[in-house]
Amino acid sequence: MKLAIAFLVVAAPAMGAPCESLSTFSQAHVSVTLAQSIGAKQFTPPNGRGGRGGGAFANLPAFCRVAATLTPSADSNIQVEVWLPAVDWNGKLQAVGNGAWAGNISYPAMATALLAGYATVSTDTGHTGGNANFIVGHPEKLLDFEERAVHEMTVTAKAIAAAYYGNAPERSYFNGCSTGGRQALTEAQRYPLDFDAIVAGAPANFAKRQTFGQIWLWQATHKDEASLITPDKFVVLHKAAVAQCDALDGVKDGVLENPARCKFDPKVVECKNGDGPDCLTPAQVEAARKIYAGASHAKTHELLYPGLEPGSELGWNMSVAARPVGYAEDFFKYIVFKDETWNPNALNYDVDVVTTDKTPTGLNAVDANLNRFVEHGGKLLIFHGWSDPGIPPSNSVNYYQSVQKATKNARDGVRLFMVPGMNHCGGGDGTSVFDMVAAVDKWVATKTPPTAIPASKADGTVVRTRPLCAYPTVATYKGTGSTDEAANFVCK
Repeated sequence: MKLAIAFLVVAAPAMGAPCESLSTFSQAHVSVTLAQSIGAKQFTPPNGRGGRGGGAFANLPAFCRVAATLTPSADSNIQVEVWLPAVDWNGKLQAVGNGAWAGNISYPAMATALLAGYATVSTDTGHTGGNANFIVGHPEKLLDFEERAVHEMTVTAKAIAAAYYGNAPERSYFNGCSTGGRQALTEAQRYPLDFDAIVAGAPANFAKRQTFGQIWLWQATHKDEASLITPDKFVVLHKAAVAQCDALDGVKDGVLENPARCKFDPKVVECKNGDGPDCLTPAQVEAARKIYAGASHAKTHELLYPGLEPGSELGWNMSVAARPVGYAEDFFKYIVFKDETWNPNALNYDVDVVTTDKTPTGLNAVDANLNRFVEHGGKLLIFHGWSDPGIPPSNSVNYYQSVQKATKNARDGVRLFMVPGMNHCGGGDGTSVFDMVAAVDKWVATKTPPTAIPASKADGTVVRTRPLCAYPTVATYKGTGSTDEAANFVCK
């Protein structure tokens, strides 16, 4: 009975102030521009900027929508939105991250958080638009994007929630993937007291090397016309890699449970003569080898950044398209060389590595010392798809392993979950539907680290369930029963 009463107190908190009164909310460097009550199922994202998740908006509960401009520097113009459930608040705050160069509020992620009962907050990180030209002549705006916007957003959201509900959130979580994953790790490393738990998906946290890796992928297939790998050849590679390595995990299901075990050489599909629809030319084979191998130093041959894994081939078009990954190209244009005419063909894997390593930027978030975060009870859950074609999954494995060495009691506060068959932040052939926030919420409540997280693959209806296992364990078939049912697998 006592537990039920405690839940009711959280689920129906006493309001500290009406929503519209938050228009007069006062805090240094914060200007509220909107405080509006939104009725149930009445929200429409402004200017059609909702992105994916449109169906979720139609079912949102009533909430208080607060928009504000944050100006921690004279050149800052950070836009944030805070959504506060009008009823059934779970007593917690979930901040959500961005993608690429940000430049917009993450409405779909906010909708997901609100539907789960969270107060939620997002920021555009201080600029609009999806490229990095905002950096030119604006070092303070770059600092906002690197780290300050998310921290200031978090401080502001906690204060606004306290003003509305009459009490601050009892727990605060961050949830982001890609750039959002980098934001997540930046928070754990530089603002370790901001959050009780953090979910970092496919983190773009090693900008100084990730960008070399992404240009490398593009150069590999644009060395000349002969090296270009066409989408139909991605299929050829993928089928061959899966055929060779699918059974290594004991189950033939079209997904590589741990592709790091797959020693696949694309030469097995090299054409015997000329070219053909079911084989690759020698130049294409060499390009594929470079993609799997990853970027290396021109003189020392030191690995600069991991390559993509076998099984990821169907997503390669996002990395080897007509232009390089925009994040990488803009990084060199606006941060390293400060030249908008810079040509990615000119990137040198010798002298430019030295130049980039010396370039000051807060976009690297590779500090493995998370002692302050873990010591205050913080929980960090990192996840990454093994078939990610944008940010190689080994980047997350490498960072996780470095944290285990550099952080005391890391096993109490840090876990990594690799997702077989998942692409960048979602999708793919694997079981890529899961709830990492629910996992860390349970972790915080029970103080017991997750060893397995339920996941599914859906195609209209659920067609497969499988446990995601805490690295380095993997889902292992027990030997009987359907291989599409999670109950027939164990993490080991």
